[in-house]
Amino acid sequence: MTTEDASQTQGNLTQMPTRFNESSTEPMTTTRIVNRQTRESISDHSPVGHGVSTPGPDLTTQDFKQAIEEKASNFTYVEYEILLSGVSGTSKEKNITLDNPAKVELSCRLASKYPHLNIVQVAWKRGNETIKHINKTENSWSIQLTVTDENELGSYSCTLKGEEEFKAVFHLQVPKIEGKEKPIISYDGDSVVMICKSSSYTPITWTWYLTNGSEQIAINDSLMSDKYVIDRVPANTTHLKILKLTKKDDGAYWCEAVFKLGKSKGKLKLKVLTFMVPLKPFLVILAEVIILVAIVFLYEVYSKKKEKHAEDEKEFEQAEQLKSEESNGVESSSTRHRKV
Repeated sequence: MTTEDASQTQGNLTQMPTRFNESSTEPMTTTRIVNRQTRESISDHSPVGHGVSTPGPDLTTQDFKQAIEEKASNFTYVEYEILLSGVSGTSKEKNITLDNPAKVELSCRLASKYPHLNIVQVAWKRGNETIKHINKTENSWSIQLTVTDENELGSYSCTLKGEEEFKAVFHLQVPKIEGKEKPIISYDGDSVVMICKSSSYTPITWTWYLTNGSEQIAINDSLMSDKYVIDRVPANTTHLKILKLTKKDDGAYWCEAVFKLGKSKGKLKLKVLTFMVPLKPFLVILAEVIILVAIVFLYEVYSKKKEKHAEDEKEFEQAEQLKSEESNGVESSSTRHRKV
């Protein structure tokens, strides 16, 4: 941003009344107003612009501005920065988790090892929408946002172009919900407890859903207390207990946490098995053992029969040989008697 642009922004600021925080520095308010102008759409509770509607005839425009500004002055102020020092043409990313409305400053800073680079273009964008920025320092460029609802979450990128190109991306999001990646396995007739957790943030409320085809149906444990029990203690954790499991309970379940800036969901899968299922491997092994024993037994029987048959043949041959020898002996004796 050039010096001329910065001075023009300051000029615009002096014309706009602000009560966000009288002790705060001007760039915070400046950037917020610039952001609203560059989006080319002013919300109904924007304190600046033409043709802004008021909540009703009982509230003057000035009173409405004051109410919004006093509310915004109570927001938490947070800063996030990405230091661009990697390979040219690559991008660095940072995930930013917000559960409450806040004033957020995002900065991309070029590392001091690139003093020779001549940056000719700096562009901040949200999607395809360009956002005006301020020069925080000679090698740092920032935008300042007042995030009040989920519509202002998303990805904000900073691109520096010159002799080389660098890019930083900030992802503003609500807290993620921790569930269980692997399916939960239980058996028909048993009970199961599924758990969702938000580690560092406390939701306003929790809701559980079961999946019926492509539809998600909210679980009301007060109407179905004999089937579902929902425990919401501690506040950042929720438990869903399902009683008397049947095959119909098999499927996907969702836990939804509601924060001031939006909703976040976690998914869990439940697999309900019958008691015959764990027995199947055992029955397969048992069948294999029985078949193996039968084969061994039949082989033994066959081997014994074969050995007995061989012995019988041997005995028969010996008997035949004895008969032959006896017959030969008688014939020899008869011959000797004749000669005498």
